[in-house]
Amino acid sequence: MAEILVLFYSSAGSVRSLAESVARGVETVGGMRARVRTVPRVAPVTEVAAPAVPTAGAPYVEARDLAECAGLALGSPTRFGNMAAPVKHFLDGLGGEWTRGTLAGKPAAVFTSTSSMHGGQEATLLTMMVPLLHHGMVLVGIPYTEPDLNTTKGGGTPYGASHVAGPMGELPVSDEEKRLAFALGRRLAAIAAKLAA
Repeated sequence: MAEILVLFYSSAGSVRSLAESVARGVETVGGMRARVRTVPRVAPVTEVAAPAVPTAGAPYVEARDLAECAGLALGSPTRFGNMAAPVKHFLDGLGGEWTRGTLAGKPAAVFTSTSSMHGGQEATLLTMMVPLLHHGMVLVGIPYTEPDLNTTKGGGTPYGASHVAGPMGELPVSDEEKRLAFALGRRLAAIAAKLAA
């Protein structure tokens, strides 16, 4: 079984929910399985290192996860039109993988959540793509052949799956947003399978 690495950071649970939908989409493709991982929080002052394994939820990502994956789905909340610091910190530490070409030629997709409708979803997805392009990854989006992309009143873009959480994070991921994340995972896994063949 080939694996798609579904890697995310979620501060309030919305990005985690999208990651779960992406993973379900991945697993609808024959011969593909999702490997769900997260990144640790970062802080300007660190007194105690994060534990090696989170007490609940997805384990922290390791370098071998990148080497062993057939593709990558990367998710982050939006921070002023950019990815959150924990995701950026993780990507900034991948110099060795970049040198070795660990991710070159593998497909990648991105997903995000914002508090407001115009909170920088597309800008965040685009900024997440830039380091993946530097790694030589092949980017996968959501085509307009997905009916929900034409009707969504919340998240969802051709650049990747997204969610509008509301100012206090009170809005759950909608059925349309879940279906678009699912479609993104399915598309990513299908393209990974074709590239592997």
